[in-house]
Amino acid sequence: MGAKTGLLVCADGDVPGLLRRVGAADPARTSDLMRRLYPGCDFEPCGDAELGDGVYPPKGTAYAACWPGVDVVGDQRVMIDVPSRLPEHLVAASAGRRLVLHAMHSVVDWLAFAVWEDGRLLRSLSVSPDSGIIENIGEPLPFERPYWAGECPADVVPWPDEDEEPYPLPFHPLELGEDALRALCGFVMEGKPEPDDVDASRIRLHGFRVRDAHAPDGTPAERHWS
Repeated sequence: MGAKTGLLVCADGDVPGLLRRVGAADPARTSDLMRRLYPGCDFEPCGDAELGDGVYPPKGTAYAACWPGVDVVGDQRVMIDVPSRLPEHLVAASAGRRLVLHAMHSVVDWLAFAVWEDGRLLRSLSVSPDSGIIENIGEPLPFERPYWAGECPADVVPWPDEDEEPYPLPFHPLELGEDALRALCGFVMEGKPEPDDVDASRIRLHGFRVRDAHAPDGTPAERHWS
């Protein structure tokens, strides 16, 4: 599996249902969202991307879009090991709404996701085979339960000439990550799409190069939000 995501979604309700109905994003509202989420930064438009590509943009770049009821941002800065430590101004910007964070990286089999409702953290999970369970807050969501019950064991093929060792987790994080992405956002990065999945190829995000406004050389703002 080769999926990578750094995705933040803020919505007035069920994210998949709202994304199924979106059309063209509102450029003015999208620019306003960027100003609110990236204080102290300057932005330079850098073209659009499909949702499936925009969830993991290059460092220093963000993809974003606003529609009635739902906002989407793709940025590597949200790929934090401990989702509950998402900067407070990002959580505060979701007051009265649902906030979803989804991050995974196929190179290290790492997954993290979190859900807030009106600023209150309901669920946060961060897990990888090397670090184990990094964070586990709240009750598992319905799509997680088969994984924790041992119904979805990791099917890992060992490298040639190496003895097979038990996978250190009861499931593969990336497999759970795809189910989390589908349940929370309505689409998947890999695997066979289901009839009700959001068609990520038809959803366009606006691209922005994000630079530190206080840096004399316009240094890309590659650090996490602070």
